[in-house]
Amino acid sequence: MDSDTSLAEELYAAVGLLRRHARRIGGRPFGDHSTAPTTAQLELIRLVRRNPDLSVADAAAELGLAANTVSTLVRQLAGTGVLERVRDSADGRVVRLRLTPDTRRRVEAWLDRRTAVTARALAELGPDDREALRRALPVLVRIAGALDRQEVPA
Repeated sequence: MDSDTSLAEELYAAVGLLRRHARRIGGRPFGDHSTAPTTAQLELIRLVRRNPDLSVADAAAELGLAANTVSTLVRQLAGTGVLERVRDSADGRVVRLRLTPDTRRRVEAWLDRRTAVTARALAELGPDDREALRRALPVLVRIAGALDRQEVPA
């Protein structure tokens, strides 16, 4: 196995471990019951939280999904009271997306829990390790950008 392949596998193993432990300790924003949003729905919820009043087309572009796929996710989430669809005041053909107040509270509480747990874990690291992590974060963002530019294999 070449070094880049090995590094890629180690990266995904580390990120997966981090996510699993954070989920176990920090919980999920909607619990673990059968009505919890799917992974795709959670991605849309997180995106709308960061970008209130985002249009469906902009959400599709940001998530790298077809507009009709995002429309389906929006319809599902609006039907369960998670998202609100609001007509754009300047262009009535455009729908803007917002989290409902209850959803915003739940997501914010979950993010606060997850951030607090992660901050406690980071506090256990020495200053050199914390600095190494700070320096690695822009590299991870560049890797994500490079992945976004990759062709999807057939």
